[in-house]
Amino acid sequence: MILKNILKEVRQKNGFTQEELGANVGVSRQTIISIERYRYKPSLELAMKIANELNVKIEKLFYFA
Repeated sequence: MILKNILKEVRQKNGFTQEELGANVGVSRQTIISIERYRYKPSLELAMKIANELNVKIEKLFYFA
């Protein structure tokens, strides 16, 4: 199973740039880019921070396919 996400869509819908979201959750813009492109799997802690920042349930934002 592969961990997928809808981070880019939700981030854009909420009006965040990659840089803004990264700064708000304590990571670099490059980390956000890597997560969106499935090159990096975030830790549970980071995934929860991102979900909270975007006001979406973690299981909706990240899922297995």
